[in-house]
Amino acid sequence: MTRVVARVVHPIEAESYRILRSLVDTSTLPSRTRDVTERIIHTTADPGWRDDLVTDEAALEAGAAALAAGVPLVVDVAMVAAGITRYPSICLVSSPTARDLAARSGLTRSAAAVRLAAEQAPDGAVWAVGNAPTALYELIRLAESGSVRPALVVGLPVGYVGAAESKAALRAAGLPQLSNVSARGGSAVAAAAVNALLYGDPLS
Repeated sequence: MTRVVARVVHPIEAESYRILRSLVDTSTLPSRTRDVTERIIHTTADPGWRDDLVTDEAALEAGAAALAAGVPLVVDVAMVAAGITRYPSICLVSSPTARDLAARSGLTRSAAAVRLAAEQAPDGAVWAVGNAPTALYELIRLAESGSVRPALVVGLPVGYVGAAESKAALRAAGLPQLSNVSARGGSAVAAAAVNALLYGDPLS
């Protein structure tokens, strides 16, 4: 079982959170939603995330519980994995198997990697997509076919081609999810969301 290592909060991070809370009112948000929203704003220095995120407190609570229990964490790109330093993740986008599957099937490498990861973690994993809309679309397709049953999907891919649309599709699919409305997102944002579920409120 994966165990989350206790984390010491640096004074600079603590002060950053105090400043954040003086600029953005997050006090009315439910606990997990507040944790995720604040850590994303802290990571990006962009208060606009407060009104862009689409959250479900029950889904976030389930995702946090799943991570605490040591479930697999699957990410779409290495940059998401790099931002989650204290919890191991599955990232197959650079694997030769994903490359070969993509070449044979016409999938993108990111989508091929998701298909392969679903074979390793079909039940109860937390999935974090921060880069590729095609990865999120493939995960939705696999879930709709019954091939994968995520505990939580952190769907925050970035870009002008398909990002907002893939996140809308995630919400329409009815999966337990965290997403946002706009085209923005990215690996650092997806990693921040997972870290929020792992560590909670740094000032508590």
